[in-house]
Amino acid sequence: MILTADSVVAHSTSRRRTPNGWNTTFIGKNRGILKEGDAIPSSEGLYPMAFLVEKEAGAVVHPHFHQADQYQVIVQGSGRLGVHDVASVAVHYTDAYSAYGPIVAAEEGVSWFTLRNAWDPGARYMPEHRRQLREARARYQHREATCGPLPPLTERELCALEAPAGEAVIAETADGLGTWRYMVPNGGSVVGPEPSSGGGQFWLVSAGSAAVAGGALLPVQSCVFVAPEDPAACLVAGPGGADLICMQFPKRARD
Repeated sequence: MILTADSVVAHSTSRRRTPNGWNTTFIGKNRGILKEGDAIPSSEGLYPMAFLVEKEAGAVVHPHFHQADQYQVIVQGSGRLGVHDVASVAVHYTDAYSAYGPIVAAEEGVSWFTLRNAWDPGARYMPEHRRQLREARARYQHREATCGPLPPLTERELCALEAPAGEAVIAETADGLGTWRYMVPNGGSVVGPEPSSGGGQFWLVSAGSAAVAGGALLPVQSCVFVAPEDPAACLVAGPGGADLICMQFPKRARD
């Protein structure tokens, strides 16, 4: 179940106004776009979700947590996420039932991808839901992992690449959580980590363009989801090369 989302298509078909910014759906559905009568996905099975959040200057998202594991990837602007100053491209991971925040947009605003591998009904804000958070501690640890900012390669830097290169930017853990960055010259290719080692992977085109082998070329800020049962993804850089981020979720017991 390899899924792809073209950023140009997503912006032209799924971008919607919110009280203090914009929200664009790339893969799956989230609470904000479910229509009356839509079935709510099971929270137990694999359910990839990807959407882009764009916040205006000074916007604040108060501390909260989710019931699903989650990556957030800052792709434009800057601000603060909890105690971390963030800018493009910063990666922030939280386990389910791990409170984080606030998120505060700087003067130019801030935009980030939210990536999940399971359904989530929405944010649960602190301190109102502190009791629920404590009750979940018997099953879920508090875990955050961060890296970056990793400024996307410029066109000149992409053109100067001579061979594919990759590195872990969040070291893989025993349960499969990990994040890797790949820099690939024009026409080159990379094969990602074995998906069965984790709970699913999202790939993000940070700069340039790339395609899943045999698929359509995806422009910058497009994303790809690779399920745990899929073969390792092979991504091929388009003209000018590609700067790619691969984010893998930890393994969870699912129905």
